[in-house]
Amino acid sequence: MAFECRGKTSWPELLGVEKEVAKETVERENPYVTDVEIMLEGTIVPADLVPVCTRVRIWVEESGIVTWVPVVG
Repeated sequence: MAFECRGKTSWPELLGVEKEVAKETVERENPYVTDVEIMLEGTIVPADLVPVCTRVRIWVEESGIVTWVPVVG
């Protein structure tokens, strides 16, 4: 059985955007996301065993520019 999250789940248009703009966009476009984390490239995070439909991690370089497509999970 596939797991499906509600609302928008991917933001490819945010690649290359400043981190705060990206965070505001995610929060505005998916009200089911309640936890938006700004993560510096290279940060180690634990693997999730189940999808987390309320979280988006925004990966950025040191200058604060988004480097990976933000996705729910």
